Amino acid sequence: MTTAAVSPRLFEPGTTGWTAHDLEDPAIERQWHEGRYEIINGVLTNLAPPDFFGNTSLEELVFVLKSHLKSQGISDRFAQDADIIIDEDRVVRADAVWLTDKDLRRQRKAMRDAAKTRFRRRRVLVPPTLIIQSVSLGHERHDERTKLAWYAEFGVLNYWIVNPLTRSIRCFVLERGKYRLDTEGKDAAELHPALFPGLTIPLSQLWLE
Repeated sequence: MTTAAVSPRLFEPGTTGWTAHDLEDPAIERQWHEGRYEIINGVLTNLAPPDFFGNTSLEELVFVLKSHLKSQGISDRFAQDADIIIDEDRVVRADAVWLTDKDLRRQRKAMRDAAKTRFRRRRVLVPPTLIIQSVSLGHERHDERTKLAWYAEFGVLNYWIVNPLTRSIRCFVLERGKYRLDTEGKDAAELHPALFPGLTIPLSQLWLE
């Protein structure tokens, strides 16, 4: 008597019932990495392709931050395009993530705790100190409202929203479980976020003419 083969799950954006656990299937994870996806309340969602102008602004901002951190002798561990596991029903993609030394210790512990689950070790499992999101055209509500609420719930201490379409940045800081606007600016303004004392961010450096 032969055993019937089990058909693999169809990897199709828009389908429901997805969880972080599904990514433990090597075939599913391989397809996940071939594109840009999120799991939004159990729905497999296809993200917009990377935007040249958004990527350029994001990379310039990360360069400014890394330069400042190095000058202060502070860990400058940034990761771009990182998966964040908020919970089983929500796996989101962050454009840039900064992990402090304290964050890294918590992440390593979480990775050790998930040692038998290979896919979890490759993703951010703890709330980082800073997440930066570059707004994608057509995804403004998701980036500016949904993720704002979810990251606050997850405990991300700082969430910055870069909008290359409006040439603006808004920096939010977590207080009592909710985000408060710390500072914002656009065009050629200079920002002085509280997260990095002594830092000046010249926004004119970020935008392409």
